[in-house]
Amino acid sequence: MKTSLSQYAIIFAWLLCAMIMLKTCICSSKIRCNEKDKEGLLNFKQGVKDPSDKLFSWSIEKDCCDWIGVKCDNITSRVTELSLPCSTTLPTYIDKVDKSHCLTGSIHLSLLQFQSLQYLNLHNNDFLNIQFDSQNCHNLSVEYCANSSVLEYLDLSSNEALAIDNLHWLSRISSLKMIDLSRINLHKETNWLQSVTTMLPLLSELYLRSCQLKNLSPSLQYANFTALEVLNLHSNEFDSELPKWLFNLSGISEICLGSSVLRGQLPKALLNLRHLESLGLEKNHFNGPIPDWLGQFEHLQYLDLHKNKFSGSIPINLGNLSSLVVLGVRSNHLTGVVSERNFAKLSKLEYLSISPPIIFDFDSHWIPPFQLQQLIFGFAGSKLPVWLYTQRSIQSLTIVDSSFEAKGEFWNFVSRMTFLDLERNSIDGDLSKVLLNSTYITLLSNDLKGSLPRLSSNVVVVVMRSNSLSGSISPLLCDHKMLLNGKSNLVYLDISDNHLSGGLTNCWQNWKSLVHINLGSNNLTGKIPPSMGLLPNLTSLHLHENNLYGEIPPSLQNCHSLLIFNVRENNFSGNIPNWIPQSAMALQLRSNQFSGNIPPQICQMTSLIILDFADNRISGHIPNCLHNITALISNNASRSKLAFYFNFSDIHYSFRDSLELVTKGQGSEYWKNLHFMTLIDLSNNDLSGTIPPQMFSLIGLHSLNLSHNKLMGSIPNEIGNMYNLESLDFSTNQLWGEIPQTMSNLSFLSYLNLSFNNFIGKIPSGTQLQGFSALSYIGNPNLCGSPLTKKCSPDTKYRETKPTDEDEGESDFLSWFYIGIESGFVMGFLGICSPIFLNRKWRHAYFNFLYDMRDRLYVMVAVKMNSFR
Repeated sequence: MKTSLSQYAIIFAWLLCAMIMLKTCICSSKIRCNEKDKEGLLNFKQGVKDPSDKLFSWSIEKDCCDWIGVKCDNITSRVTELSLPCSTTLPTYIDKVDKSHCLTGSIHLSLLQFQSLQYLNLHNNDFLNIQFDSQNCHNLSVEYCANSSVLEYLDLSSNEALAIDNLHWLSRISSLKMIDLSRINLHKETNWLQSVTTMLPLLSELYLRSCQLKNLSPSLQYANFTALEVLNLHSNEFDSELPKWLFNLSGISEICLGSSVLRGQLPKALLNLRHLESLGLEKNHFNGPIPDWLGQFEHLQYLDLHKNKFSGSIPINLGNLSSLVVLGVRSNHLTGVVSERNFAKLSKLEYLSISPPIIFDFDSHWIPPFQLQQLIFGFAGSKLPVWLYTQRSIQSLTIVDSSFEAKGEFWNFVSRMTFLDLERNSIDGDLSKVLLNSTYITLLSNDLKGSLPRLSSNVVVVVMRSNSLSGSISPLLCDHKMLLNGKSNLVYLDISDNHLSGGLTNCWQNWKSLVHINLGSNNLTGKIPPSMGLLPNLTSLHLHENNLYGEIPPSLQNCHSLLIFNVRENNFSGNIPNWIPQSAMALQLRSNQFSGNIPPQICQMTSLIILDFADNRISGHIPNCLHNITALISNNASRSKLAFYFNFSDIHYSFRDSLELVTKGQGSEYWKNLHFMTLIDLSNNDLSGTIPPQMFSLIGLHSLNLSHNKLMGSIPNEIGNMYNLESLDFSTNQLWGEIPQTMSNLSFLSYLNLSFNNFIGKIPSGTQLQGFSALSYIGNPNLCGSPLTKKCSPDTKYRETKPTDEDEGESDFLSWFYIGIESGFVMGFLGICSPIFLNRKWRHAYFNFLYDMRDRLYVMVAVKMNSFR
């Protein structure tokens, strides 16, 4: 009987527990959300602007645990996670990531007072500030609210517009284990280390990448990072040696300090970090030898020292790092010999970068213990190392600054790779019969010969710039066999600076995926074919320095995405197209035969930063609507780097566009700094009328050249507002009046040419304008004052005269020069040849000869002066 009762008791207890659990589940299925948490989330939503309505599910009627980005504890129903990162795709061309759909506004720190919130992720949004006030703390201090936090994971990274002056508030969240504030400007926080370490005993991961930090506290002996395992301070501005406190982080496993202006030699105190698995010190200024004691890090998997100033040889001891997966030592000052001994135990190695002048001395029968996935190398010698062909897993191969022979075996070997980069080599190879199959191909400056190779449908990017390739481009573009189902994946094509000839072919309809085309600096001839207008994605078109002619075909108006149009130094003619897309950023038509007026549609290109129509036959007036080009009014032209982006195996590659621009009196190639340059160049045309006053509202302009035209009028005082001007050229026009005193305010002006006009009066005082040479002002006979030798008389008054004829601007010194020539010749001949004058016949003949010589000299001087102007 007792046994039976105990059995019933057990069964009854189980039933009771089951009923309680069922009731809990039923109740929780009806209402899960904690009311305080719900109220806090709604307060957060009120301070946020949500342009894409991402928080549409955040309504009072719904359970907050079912809201997008919200996770709750299954038992307590308290909010434990809030994850609202913004997903953005890297643009194909310009690097301004579109965040118009991301959350913006304010981040309320009231979120931190959620009693169970452990995970907060607002990565890659567009938040502007952090608000420290809180309505949900019942009028208690923020410090109290923060101290009640259990937050462990905080990610606000890539909110580039977020304004954070200090990190003091972080020290009050003592529960934090991971902080990521990367790509947030923290330059005002000069004592970030103390702010982070004061009260964060549990912190194990710290990411402050690209935060513009400057103070690394190098002399500080100890930092309270007792639990720290990951320290990522990549891309900051420390300008110091490695800090002493770093060597006391005994538990740290990952250090990333690349691109942070660090210097000095590697101290042996690094050996204190016995658990180190990853050491990234690339792109700094470290010098001295690579220490051989680095071979003692038995757990080291990642070692990147490339782009420093290390010298000497590569230590043999690095070959003992049996756990090593990544080894980067290229772009240093390393010398000596590298052999199989340097890689004896590196069986796990997958990434290797090493570059000349290191000499390879490998046994021809050596088979490496590793199978690389990515190899970047260069060598001193004439042959590729034999062991290269044993690497069957390589997906990315880069060879730089080397000399070798490339036969069929080599091209067959690299055809299996996704990424192929050969740069600045001397390659004995002919591409005529080669089939390129890699997705990403760069064959830059290798002196490759023959005709263009064939491209498979796998190719997305191909750069064959600066080689010795010749022949027509038709075999490359008109080979239908290379297309996959009649389509191509090619996005980027650069075959500039070769010896290619013939026409542009009319097969462009097969390459509709193209975004960038560069055929410049070749010997191409003919007209632009209509099929080029069938490229809907075309963003950048370079046809410069060829022998192309004819008018710009109207079919190109179908290229609605065109941002850069470069046809300089050809023989194009006709009117300037009026259909250029309004989104265009650079328009370069210089050194052609274009005629007619500047179309007013130019003013609708609000993003234009480069307008270069120099050296043509353009006439008429300068449009008075240029002030509508808003990119030239603001000083934000650098917001876009004019670069093409390509992702490969989670690695980001970019190609920056470039243009050759004439500024400061000389031509220069603008590449990395192209997006900083804003330019208008209308020089060497037949423009007339006055300079429109609206032009002087273009305060974002860096270079303005209107020289060698027929412009009239005076320079208004408003030119002093163009405070970003670095180069100004108004020479050889018919401008008059005094030089405005406001021009002395142009503090960035480093080039000025106002020569051969009709300016009058004193050159305005101020070190800016007096700092230029007299050549900047010559040919203005009524100008005086430094730097000219002509002194200004206190009582001299100049009458402003408007020239009515082009020759009226001729300087007085030329008139006296002509008179001197005539009188000099007369007096000379009278003194030496007076006996001849006694004979009338000879006298008449000599005077006729004299007058003829005078006229010839007039012509010679005039020609010389015009060429000088």
